[in-house]
Amino acid sequence: MVDKQHTIIRKIIHIDMDAFYASVEQRDNPEYVGKPIAVGGSPEGRGGVVATASYEARKFGVRSAMPSKEALRLCPDLIFIRPRFAAYKETSSYIREIFSRYTDLIEPLSLDEAYLDVTNDKLGIGSALEIAEQIKKAIFDELQLTASAGVSINKFIAKIASDINKPNGLTFIGPSKVETFIENLPVEKFYGVGKVTAKKMQSLGLFKGADLKKLSESDMVRHFGKSGSFYFRIVRGIDNREVQPHRETKSVGAEDTFPYDLTTPDEMYQELSKIAETVANRLEKNELKGRTLTLKVKFSDFRQITRNHSFQSLIGDQQTILETAKSLLNNVDLQDKKIRLLGITLSRFDLVMQAPQVESEQLKLFDS
Repeated sequence: MVDKQHTIIRKIIHIDMDAFYASVEQRDNPEYVGKPIAVGGSPEGRGGVVATASYEARKFGVRSAMPSKEALRLCPDLIFIRPRFAAYKETSSYIREIFSRYTDLIEPLSLDEAYLDVTNDKLGIGSALEIAEQIKKAIFDELQLTASAGVSINKFIAKIASDINKPNGLTFIGPSKVETFIENLPVEKFYGVGKVTAKKMQSLGLFKGADLKKLSESDMVRHFGKSGSFYFRIVRGIDNREVQPHRETKSVGAEDTFPYDLTTPDEMYQELSKIAETVANRLEKNELKGRTLTLKVKFSDFRQITRNHSFQSLIGDQQTILETAKSLLNNVDLQDKKIRLLGITLSRFDLVMQAPQVESEQLKLFDS
């Protein structure tokens, strides 16, 4: 049983659209229905990246964030489609309108994902599970799309629950089930635990929540730094974070560590082009533009520098991002230097549209 003395019990729903970009494309283009499609960059030339893949493509192992060339190798019949962000935004706005029928406490994480606090819902339904069912039905009936939902007492559990029965899933984890659920949860399934941290946990003999629960908070902090306190609370079902309709995102960026050191300007420009595309896509998806662009450069000896440029007006298009990053790089002394990492970050945002901000913990480019 959850320690109620330290836990705030809320009614939280996490909604995650199923293969959102790909599903919108299949809805709007009947010729794609039932076929393996990937929304993202073309595999031609140096190749792009898959933003999302239809479930038909996923059967072949095609996944979000996968290089398009690798995706094509796995699925030779894969159809590549350039993103249509205007269509996705329009659909996302409609989905948010459906959410707002039930609550004003909506925290979008991206165009296709959001938390809803329905502890006190507008219609007086009272049951978070019933509200989640109604939202899923409205999305399907009105938009011909499916969504998966997780329902629980806090954001952490609801987020994980929404991923359990994808696609078109609905998972409810009530207060009496939370602690058992977390104890049996593999550490790599914990939201916020990346591959590196998961491997470290496993190397320490920590494979499930029950293993984490054996550690004291000081042990957690010693092994995992500041995140240790968060893990300590989470394995006990304690997550008192509120659903925040207007979270502030301070920066959006992307970086890449290369399999080999870059030594020529052409190589550097080609890699900057891919990074600029990723940043532009993230900005577009989350309806953001910024005024300050920062270039990050890490050399082969691990020395790191940053250079930035501020604009009078808001920018967010790929071409401006790329040309600015190239200009900043040209002002770096590269004589006899080798580069192992490049990164681009945009900051000082204003909203392009009056939509709630995405969660700053994890700015999602690739949808599930």
